[in-house]
Amino acid sequence: MHNTDLSSWRHDHRFHADRLAAERGTRIVALVTAVTMVLEIATGWWFNSMALLADGWHMGSHVLAIGLSALAYATARNYASDPRFAFGTWKVEVLGGFAGAVLLVGVALLMIAGSIERLLAPRPIQYQAAMAVAALGLAVNVLCALLLDRARAEGHAEPQASAHGHGHGHAGHDDLNLRSAYLHVLADAATSLLAIVALAGGWLYGWSWLDPVMGMAGALLIGFWAKGLLLDTGKVLLDREMDHPVVAEIRAAVETGPEAGDTRIADLHVWRVGPRAYSCALTVVTHDATLTPNDVRRQLAAHEEIVHSTVEVQLCAGPAAGGSERGTIEAET
Repeated sequence: MHNTDLSSWRHDHRFHADRLAAERGTRIVALVTAVTMVLEIATGWWFNSMALLADGWHMGSHVLAIGLSALAYATARNYASDPRFAFGTWKVEVLGGFAGAVLLVGVALLMIAGSIERLLAPRPIQYQAAMAVAALGLAVNVLCALLLDRARAEGHAEPQASAHGHGHGHAGHDDLNLRSAYLHVLADAATSLLAIVALAGGWLYGWSWLDPVMGMAGALLIGFWAKGLLLDTGKVLLDREMDHPVVAEIRAAVETGPEAGDTRIADLHVWRVGPRAYSCALTVVTHDATLTPNDVRRQLAAHEEIVHSTVEVQLCAGPAAGGSERGTIEAET
């Protein structure tokens, strides 16, 4: 029996829930970080501390990056139902994470350049005053990290089901945009801590060279964190998902399932459309003249992370099939 209700085939492409807690948390953190940034840059310049200046400018870049994260959340939410986005707006958030990673790389390079300059041309530093401001910066960073942790916890508690009713209870773990904001805060905390260590060494032991050296150490740490975020966000943005375990699961379901028969996947494309949601397009070749795209859909339905599928079934040339095409169907699973 065929389903004659055409409305049942209609669907939207909203594959992830709004992240209201994360959006609110990033806005608050951006504001707090901006206030601290102004204080650190001013005092770092006044007290002539490269480590403190680096921390301040670094924090300034984080104001921009965390602000971009908040903007990405708002944009994804506001355009979630816009039909011009073929697979929803989740990748707007991923793009925000990617932009944050690029900014981290830029900050690391600037910190290295500034530290080398101070190594070659040292300047006197007012250690005690600079240490007090660096300690304030560290306290602010710890506060911001706690705020983002709370936002992440609230995000896990929010309903994560997509518009199609599939639950993805761990989707919050894949919030690359929030991860970008969190890394910026951690990088701030690390540079503040390194600044305190460097200033203490200079004040107690006269190691003025420790200030720029710690600046370079902080830059290397930031660069390492940025590399990981660039790889993860770039993978999503470029749809490099064909090594994901879900690909093997699709092949196993279609080629070796109880209804597969002499059936093989001739062409398969899989890409991510949500934190734990995937879309696929596949062409199946078979000698089974009774196999239809709906049969393939039923085989894929066991994997709830596959929320959208386009299936084409072709009969192999031969006595059993006659080389005809069975049909194509695009549908939500």
